[in-house]
Amino acid sequence: MFDLTGRVVVVSGASSGLGAQMAEGFAAQGADLIITARRLDRLEALADKIRGMGRKCLPLRCDVTDPDMVEETAKKAEEAFGKIDVLVNCAGSAKNAGVLDMTNDEWDFTIATDMSSVFYVTRAFARIMKKNNYGRIINIASMYGMVGNTALDTVAYHTSKGGVINFTRAVAAELAKYNITCNAICPGYFETELTADTLKTEEFTAYMKMTVPLGRYGHAGELNAGAIFLASDEASYVTGVILPIDGGYTAV
Repeated sequence: MFDLTGRVVVVSGASSGLGAQMAEGFAAQGADLIITARRLDRLEALADKIRGMGRKCLPLRCDVTDPDMVEETAKKAEEAFGKIDVLVNCAGSAKNAGVLDMTNDEWDFTIATDMSSVFYVTRAFARIMKKNNYGRIINIASMYGMVGNTALDTVAYHTSKGGVINFTRAVAAELAKYNITCNAICPGYFETELTADTLKTEEFTAYMKMTVPLGRYGHAGELNAGAIFLASDEASYVTGVILPIDGGYTAV
């Protein structure tokens, strides 16, 4: 089960963290990869590693907040592989502040990077999927898109990820007629470049232990199984699903 041999997978935000981990996970299941991010040097290093696993890998620099650049990236990907089977929207960043203090620029940056970008990338690659009447779209949202929190004021991030969740449902309904599924994964607390400084503090670690039933942060690679399942042929009847991988945070 879950053999992805012959499948072509696009992962945005693949230069580090969860995106890089998932890209390697897909390669281990036999998929060929197109990896995108703004830092091409990081992508090249990851591409070499994936090629060492016996898979094809095309690194492409792309700023997902630039719709023209996204369209050009999709064009290059289609030219190189002829099809796109799976898209993982993982690129993102955020400015953290509460509703009383957040500036317009901080709000606009977060919405553009974490929500509008998902629309741009999905639109571009879903058009390619439609041609082949097949596709798997996986949006990386967040458990913060499902609930609030009392540890850190980050209103724009909550808003953007909540938008991604309902965007997922809308796309699932719209594209089902083209045999394209669309699902979302909502990670909990995983250490990445963007979260490490916060997660390592004593205060936040104490908060995590009080609010996450499993009592720990997510380990590298623990998102891969969910993504691989949703990308697989075995998940052909799964669409519009919001899957928390959060150690139980949203269960209590």
